[in-house]
Amino acid sequence: MKKGWYRWASMMLAVLCVAVLPLSLANAADKWYYLGADEKYGKFFDPASVVATKETKTDKGMVATEIEAWTKTTYSYAGAAETIETYEIKSQLPNPAQLSYSLAQVRINPQNRTLQYVRENFYDAQGKVVWSTAEGRVKEINSREFDEPFYAVIVDEIFRQGERARCLAEDRWISLWQESKEGFTIKVIADTTTMRLRGDNLILWEWEEMTDSSHNVLEIKFVKKAVNLPNGTEKFVSGQYWNSKEGWKNLEDDMDGAYRSIQETSPEYKGLERLRAFAKGYSTWVNRYSLGE
Repeated sequence: MKKGWYRWASMMLAVLCVAVLPLSLANAADKWYYLGADEKYGKFFDPASVVATKETKTDKGMVATEIEAWTKTTYSYAGAAETIETYEIKSQLPNPAQLSYSLAQVRINPQNRTLQYVRENFYDAQGKVVWSTAEGRVKEINSREFDEPFYAVIVDEIFRQGERARCLAEDRWISLWQESKEGFTIKVIADTTTMRLRGDNLILWEWEEMTDSSHNVLEIKFVKKAVNLPNGTEKFVSGQYWNSKEGWKNLEDDMDGAYRSIQETSPEYKGLERLRAFAKGYSTWVNRYSLGE
């Protein structure tokens, strides 16, 4: 009888330990790998928590299409205040000093460069949960996203393709084209971390700046494009626009999803040639998570 009870109790304890593991990570500092910090946030992730939850069979073997992991974020007073404003939870947390750190389970789709917060717990300095949320929006990761370090290091745990190294590389951004006229200069650069091939289309994010003769930035366009490399055409997917008067706002597609031809006489054609050369020279990189589309 005692042996049976002991076996049952041991099984229940094991189940309980698994159930509370995510919350206990808060006090297991040795599990957290430090990614970096600024004046507002410190970022960590737990390498042991990374797991491919979905895979697809391809001619090159099984490829992960969904990855989950746990992350940790610590907050300064300014970071806590910004987070409370972003989540619109001032009524629940009126004092930013209440917020010390948060733990989050994230879900990643590497083919689409998306990350979702499946659940988040926010803690005070004593380790007490002060607010929780679940099923956050799915966001695409680019250079303007807070979560980019989390995305890169978690994907690297599965694919080992140097995602984080490319984010930190000096040549992360490559110049596509530049044009000056009437006292203004337009310069366009492309983020190589976002480049991936889907069939003949190279998906990427571009950063376009317009400056005056004194090098003051007048306008910025941050745009996601699909560039058909063989055909020499491109289409707008999404983007944002900035100027000093209005700040950032979403860009609208004036082509309704249609492709436009890149003329050989235009400055943009130099950019097309640069992208063709990059895709050829870095074929492994642009096909790193391909499902053979």
